[in-house]
Amino acid sequence: MNKFRKILAVFLAISIAFSITSCKGPAKKPEPVRKPKMDLPQIPSKISKGENKEPVLKVYVVQKGRIEEMPLEKYVEGTVAGEIKNDWPIEAIKAQAILARTYVLNFVKTKKSKYKGADISTDFEEAQAWNPANVNERIKKAVEETRGVVAVYNGDFINAWFHSHSAGRTALAKEGLNYKKGEPPYIVSVQSKESDKAPHNVKSWSASFTKGEVLSALKKMGVSIGDFKEVKIGKRGPSGRVVTLLFDKTPVNAPDFRMAIGSERLKSTVIDEVRYDGSRVFFKGRGFGHGVGMSQWGAYQMAEEGKKAKDILNYYFKGINIVKIWD
Repeated sequence: MNKFRKILAVFLAISIAFSITSCKGPAKKPEPVRKPKMDLPQIPSKISKGENKEPVLKVYVVQKGRIEEMPLEKYVEGTVAGEIKNDWPIEAIKAQAILARTYVLNFVKTKKSKYKGADISTDFEEAQAWNPANVNERIKKAVEETRGVVAVYNGDFINAWFHSHSAGRTALAKEGLNYKKGEPPYIVSVQSKESDKAPHNVKSWSASFTKGEVLSALKKMGVSIGDFKEVKIGKRGPSGRVVTLLFDKTPVNAPDFRMAIGSERLKSTVIDEVRYDGSRVFFKGRGFGHGVGMSQWGAYQMAEEGKKAKDILNYYFKGINIVKIWD
């Protein structure tokens, strides 16, 4: 009898629980998580706007010695053609176009051209390489299909850094560029699979400089060294790049030295060996460029593997958004 009562009590308890649940009706679906609205960067106010809000730039064309007005997209075509080969995979060229467009807008917003009355110039030392003679249908297609598209972080244009060949790993800004401000949060050091199609003298290289050339470069940097007997590698950064060179016991910033001695000759700070014989300084290294941001030969490889321009940029820059700010 006691057993029967226990079974009955359990049955009644289940029935009551079921009845209460049924009265509440069907369970509500959870509200979808809404992402915060992303702020788009503003086109710098000092640039005039043309058709479909496309900026129109006052460009000092060094090759002609005068300022010319041109739609920003036309300027981007020339810089893309100056910075990357026009027969590369289209998605790699698109990634370069997005960075070129971002670069010029960030330049106009944060800097002033050394050419009076100009927003920017075709001077490689001031901005980007510019070679409209190399613009072909492939370049035009890449620029048109990314029209108005820029890379942003927290609603502002990024520092759109890129380089030719990372030698396997990209650098942080302070490490590769001796960047004076705080390390940008979107700049990361990542492994970069570089295309085997890169030239051999980019994959690895050697360079030598006379003692006079070295002393002249040091003087240009403002380093007070009248003579030296030894040159050694000092500190290295997270990617393995040389951060300081030691001239005897005097530390010298390696990225700054590279620019002072000639960045086309001392191709990177991925330096494997330094040797001084009393009259010349010899370097052996790998890669080409400062190593920060997008590696172009890495982008080439990713594009060949089927990656899109946005995939490429999101790999080399952390937490950025790729957005369209004019049609």
